[in-house]
Amino acid sequence: MDQRLKATPGIYLTGFMGCGKSTVGRLLASKLCWSFVDLDQEIEQAEGRRIAEIFEAEGEERFRAIEATALKEQIRLVRGGRARVVALGGGAFVQPDNRERLLSDGGLVVFLDVPVETLWRRIASEEHRPLASDPERFRALYAARLPLYGQAHQTIDADRDPETIVDEIFRLSLT
Repeated sequence: MDQRLKATPGIYLTGFMGCGKSTVGRLLASKLCWSFVDLDQEIEQAEGRRIAEIFEAEGEERFRAIEATALKEQIRLVRGGRARVVALGGGAFVQPDNRERLLSDGGLVVFLDVPVETLWRRIASEEHRPLASDPERFRALYAARLPLYGQAHQTIDADRDPETIVDEIFRLSLT
C-alpha cells in the first residue's frame, strides 16, 4: 500500500472539469469499500445553492474560500482515519494553500489527465459550469492549470473507460 495511505486513508482526485473525477471516484470508493465525497456536491448541499449561483452572487473568490473550508474538513476526517475518495472541484487543487495541504497532509492525490479537446466535447453543452462558457477561455484556463495538476502525487491517463482508470488507481493504492 502507498505509504501516504497508511497514515491518511484518502485518495483525492484532481483534474480539469469533465475529466471524470466524480464517475471514477464513485467506482473507486466502491471498490475500496470507502466513502465517496464529491466536494462540489458537499458545498452545494451545505450552501443550499448551486456553485454557479455562488459564483454569480458572490464571485469566485468567495467560492474558493468556501471550497477551502470544505476541503479542510475532508482532510481532517481522513487524518482521523475515515477512509474516503474525494473528487475535488476542477479549481480546488490549483489553489496554493489547498495544493500544499493536500500534498503534505491529505493522502494520495491523483491527477486524471484528459486532453483539452476531449474535455471540451464532454462539457460544452453543460450549463452548470461557470468557467466553461467560452471555448477560448476554457482552453486558456486548462493551459494555466495543467502544470499545477502535474504536481499531484500520481498522474493517470483518464482518456479511457472509467473501470480501467479505477483499476489503475486501485493498483497504485496497493503498491
